[in-house]
Amino acid sequence: MRSKLTGCSKSEKLRKILSANIKIRRKILGISQEKLAETSCLSAQTINDIEGCRMWVSDKTIVKLAEALHVEAYQLFIPVAGPQTKSLTTAPHTILLDLQQNIKKDIDKQFEKILKTDASG
Repeated sequence: MRSKLTGCSKSEKLRKILSANIKIRRKILGISQEKLAETSCLSAQTINDIEGCRMWVSDKTIVKLAEALHVEAYQLFIPVAGPQTKSLTTAPHTILLDLQQNIKKDIDKQFEKILKTDASG
């Protein structure tokens, strides 16, 4: 049975949501597919296949991924914002990325001030 809105079956839609959430969470944590594979005790090929929507996963694999990504398993199935919708589920991801970038910029500015002070003093 295909969804009239997206043209995808429910299973395909779930795979896409899972894939997107794993990618987003990896980026937030700053880890590669290989590192996620290592921390979740899965193969890098399995991570690649899941993120590429080429593989469906068992409940045990979902739990392993959730633990490695520091989220609850159900959170991996909450849809992220699509092109036509603005979902609140993306807000925490966006806020965290912005916060990380701002903290890095602030630290860099502080180091520059310290280095200028040391060079002139």
